Amino acid sequence: MAELVYRPVIGAAKTMFKALDLKIDCKGSENIPRSGGAVLVSNHISYLDFIFDGLAALPQKRLVRFMAKESVFRHKISGPLMRSMKHIPVDRAQGEQAYQHALASLRAGEIIGVFPEATISQSFTLKSFKTGAVRLAQEAGVPLIPMALWGTQRVWTKGRPRNFKRQHIPITIRVGEALEASRDQYAGAITRKLREGVQELLEAAQRAYPVRPKGPDDTWWMPAHLGGTAPTPEEVKAAEAAEAAG
Repeated sequence: MAELVYRPVIGAAKTMFKALDLKIDCKGSENIPRSGGAVLVSNHISYLDFIFDGLAALPQKRLVRFMAKESVFRHKISGPLMRSMKHIPVDRAQGEQAYQHALASLRAGEIIGVFPEATISQSFTLKSFKTGAVRLAQEAGVPLIPMALWGTQRVWTKGRPRNFKRQHIPITIRVGEALEASRDQYAGAITRKLREGVQELLEAAQRAYPVRPKGPDDTWWMPAHLGGTAPTPEEVKAAEAAEAAG
């Protein structure tokens, strides 16, 4: 079936990235299968992560259908685009419907994109992973493809203004080897192994990243354990708890 919306959106994204002069370094795309279903699993540090994850699949001539929060589909602009690109809305109060939708897509040979942390990590470190991605792969009989992004938080992330200026920001993408999700294994154990794989890729992306903060005012995008001023995971949790209580 012709992709009347997805491919033009990809073209528009590439044009925007060229205008911003983003320096995209992607390695490991060959690990994404050229045919058949798969679950693409990524860390989540930016509002634009799904676009960069999708770019990693293009060399294999694959389009990724992402699971995204249902509110995005209600927006007057993004909603029609998301539906036309066959992305999958997730209503956290009724997650089973999204799960079955994703499962049917996997069985039909699609690649489904999942952010198992569920929300953007404001510490820019890996949060705990939910088991949904693994359970989908197990039930559909498809592989898990781990991947990691770094640098996307410098373009647009939670709690920071968008940076759509031509600042030559590097974006590093690393895709790992497929991980099989056997049905006879405990989903939690596979999830832990998957998270370890994404963590290794994230560290590799960070090591390969070609720039460092330019000064004290430019350390916000580096995690605290690497010498940056991003909040620690504990500080993020405390802030979220205070916001929920107040």
